Amino acid sequence: MLSQLTRCAKNLLSRLSSAANQLFRRITEPARPNLVTGTLADLPRSRAELLAENALLRQQLIVLRRGTKTPRLTWQERLSPVFLARWVPNWKQVLQIIKPDTLLRWHRQGFRLFWKLKSRVRVPTQPRRLAPETIALIERMARENPLWGAERLRGELLKLNIKVAKRTIQKYMKTARSKPPSGQSWSTFLKTHGKDIWACDFVPVVTLFFKTIHAFVIVHHESRRVVHFGVTEHPTDEWITQQLREATPFEEKSKYLICDNDKKYGPKFERVAKTSGMEVIHTPYEAPRANAICERFVGSLRRECLDHVLVIGVPQLIRLLKEYVSYFNQARPHQGIAQQLPAPRVSPPGEPKAGKVIAFLVLNGLHHDYRRAAA
Repeated sequence: MLSQLTRCAKNLLSRLSSAANQLFRRITEPARPNLVTGTLADLPRSRAELLAENALLRQQLIVLRRGTKTPRLTWQERLSPVFLARWVPNWKQVLQIIKPDTLLRWHRQGFRLFWKLKSRVRVPTQPRRLAPETIALIERMARENPLWGAERLRGELLKLNIKVAKRTIQKYMKTARSKPPSGQSWSTFLKTHGKDIWACDFVPVVTLFFKTIHAFVIVHHESRRVVHFGVTEHPTDEWITQQLREATPFEEKSKYLICDNDKKYGPKFERVAKTSGMEVIHTPYEAPRANAICERFVGSLRRECLDHVLVIGVPQLIRLLKEYVSYFNQARPHQGIAQQLPAPRVSPPGEPKAGKVIAFLVLNGLHHDYRRAAA
């Protein structure tokens, strides 16, 4: 405790002495300093302060002795004034060939360089690779012991005085063991049986006079083709059943028909679908991806058509859907089928393969269908 008080007293006396020296220097400093007044003003200054000032002046004299018209300082000569100015209270008056702003700029540049070097990203050293014999041993153990995990293999290697991290063992275990066969996912099932699947859904449309109209659509999974659509103000089981009959003329049908659990799909709808040779699959609750293909068409219909028009009634909506479905099936490329068309037009034998590109308006210019014109 006594040593701490002594140290604090010494620091306080040192600061008071430095402040008194600076005050005395300011008072005794004449307007035009000369040798006598300058020597008297330096009497109360400490030896370290005088040595630092002499070194700062000597550094400037060395630069001036070169005899060049515009002296240029090297980085070592710039560094010494920056450090010496710390111990010289009146460093601005001591500078003769350097402006104070220049010295401050050098200090800021050095400070930035210091922190740039301190915070630079260090390149990690390359990890030490395992010996080929150790890798072969890990793969052999993984093949011969399919029930062992990475930690069990690590313990077995430690018995042989071989230290390997758990993550490294997992890395080489993957190459040695084949992946176990996984069950078929829903997306895999849809891709495999896409040609035998239809999906249906309703699209509620609010008219200009705030009346709700329902559009019913059926989409083929594999080709993304819109098989059938219908519009009504009052969707019932009888009306949906009639739409299903119209969608399956001349024995055109699918093996499965996906729909949600809406009450509008009643017993008549189920009976007609079964009679047509289709199995109705209701999507599970809270599973929006189960009918993703049809939902994607509904989203495209809203974004590319319905969000840009004001629907007045059923006849107008039928005309809009007829034109958009024709464009969707025959002219709009789809990402899900590698930018192909769901139902491309049959090209006549004389259709040009090269020539001027012309645009056909779709929905009064909302979209365009680009084709090549005959030469």
